[in-house]
Amino acid sequence: MSSKIEKCTFEDLKTLQKISYDTFDETFRDQNTEENMRAYLKNAFTEEKLTAELRNPSSQFFFVYHNDAVAGYLKVNTGDAQTEEMGKEALELERIYISRNFQKLGLGKLLLDKTFEIARSSDKEKIWLGVWEKNENALDFYRRKGFIQTGAHSFYMGDEEQTDLIMEKTLN
Repeated sequence: MSSKIEKCTFEDLKTLQKISYDTFDETFRDQNTEENMRAYLKNAFTEEKLTAELRNPSSQFFFVYHNDAVAGYLKVNTGDAQTEEMGKEALELERIYISRNFQKLGLGKLLLDKTFEIARSSDKEKIWLGVWEKNENALDFYRRKGFIQTGAHSFYMGDEEQTDLIMEKTLN
């Protein structure tokens, strides 16, 4: 079995849209109302929105492949692409999702390692992310990797205000 990571391009838009929609839906459907999921998914991963994100030079997307199948993806942001003002020394890990069929294969760790590589090569001092306070699997993963909670912010799922915990890891 082989795994690899490749940077997304504009030619990958449809694949990125599908994996974004599918993995978000898999991850959060059981914990949210149908109406709120539908409202969020309708707007979050449109071609227009993903095209704008791909065009932003301060954002990067990567696919992780397992046995030549797209198994998940990563999105990182620097500068003004960050969803919170965290400074020029910070890199935001905005999205890291693995399809349910490919979980527990170490692919999330591969994408996190890619995030560390990007941060170090860009001379960033810290990596930060927002993770839903009820996403225990993700919280456990990030804590095991040395991230600590430093704050919180609101995230809207449809009309429901939810809390994302802000977690950071300082790079050595």
